[in-house]
Amino acid sequence: QVQLVESGGGLVQAGGSLRLSCVASGRAASNYAVGWFRQAQGDEREFVSSINYSGLSQYYADSVRGRFTISRDIASNTVYLQMSSLRPEDTAVYYCAAVRLWTTATMRQPSTYDYWGQGTRVTVSS
Repeated sequence: QVQLVESGGGLVQAGGSLRLSCVASGRAASNYAVGWFRQAQGDEREFVSSINYSGLSQYYADSVRGRFTISRDIASNTVYLQMSSLRPEDTAVYYCAAVRLWTTATMRQPSTYDYWGQGTRVTVSS
């Protein structure tokens, strides 16, 4: 199994920045593709960004493209989500998720992912 732990959430004013971290541990943790999802109060969980096992392919939701950057450090089994120019509508609990087999056709769907972290809350004030 793979264990995922998110951190870095908090309260920030609109226009500010936060960096979220997702540390993976377990068997062959670096071989997993990782996605970031978020869930606002009362809403469904939505795709934010994803990165493949090597870090060479990155994908973004239209709502965050140009503002968020996903990256990974293979040596430390850590995936980062650098969030800039934050908006109140970015307020949500952010989750990282991992899957061994990953396709572009399904990588935006939460059901694709086998392992999930506990989430970290991001609140953006206006």
